[in-house]
Amino acid sequence: MIRTLIVDDEPLARRGLELRLAEHPDIQIVGQCGDGASAMKAVSEFAPDLMFLDVQMPGLDGFATLRAIPVPQLPLTVFCTAYDHYAIRAFEASAVDYLLKPVEDSRLHQALFRVREELDKRDSGRHCEQLLRLLGDLSGKPSLTLEEALQGAGERKLGPGDRLSIRDGHRTVRVDLATVRWVDAAGDYMCIHTDAETFVLRATMRELESRLDPRCFPRVHRSTLVNARRVVSLRPHLNGEQFLALDCGHEIKLSRSYRDRLELLK
Repeated sequence: MIRTLIVDDEPLARRGLELRLAEHPDIQIVGQCGDGASAMKAVSEFAPDLMFLDVQMPGLDGFATLRAIPVPQLPLTVFCTAYDHYAIRAFEASAVDYLLKPVEDSRLHQALFRVREELDKRDSGRHCEQLLRLLGDLSGKPSLTLEEALQGAGERKLGPGDRLSIRDGHRTVRVDLATVRWVDAAGDYMCIHTDAETFVLRATMRELESRLDPRCFPRVHRSTLVNARRVVSLRPHLNGEQFLALDCGHEIKLSRSYRDRLELLK
């Protein structure tokens, strides 16, 4: 039996996965958790072989939860997410598998096939290396040991020396953040304007802002982030607003609500 833990803050998502897993006789669900803190306790108490881990959760998200679990206790992990911009290339290369919500039966079957293969090998060292590659890819520090990555990866914000994974159709593009000029919002999408082209990322301003170093990519308008290194001059406008001139010749408005960001642009 594959002792399995389900971690998701949405009760319906947990129930849906539970029903799908019931069709697999070798899966034994030993616990369900709605947050990262409970998941840590459940891993210690039940010692699951497999954990379905939601990426987006309040408090401790999936990555923070993973970092908080002691390395010897780490179960095989299948990530679950409603958004395909969460470093899918890294998931494909480094995790046992990942599932996009709503979970499709065919993808669940495929994920469980991979899990069974991993359990047959019983190679925990290999799985630790896979997790290290994943966390190193996300943190921009691929040379870290697993313990260092689990302690610190993900807390570091991305800056001009890093790259951002962007899902572009059927491929994932690694965008060098030094080439980014500015970012603006368009509904549920973000337009990332680089020296070469404009990429469209399905994400909210809050999600993207949480991943970027605010000293390098300050928010200058409710719908705009700018690469501070690309700003060459400021021009006063009406009512305390400013126009920021970029090295490419484009101008961006800095609204009064974000005047405190001027210090980052000097």
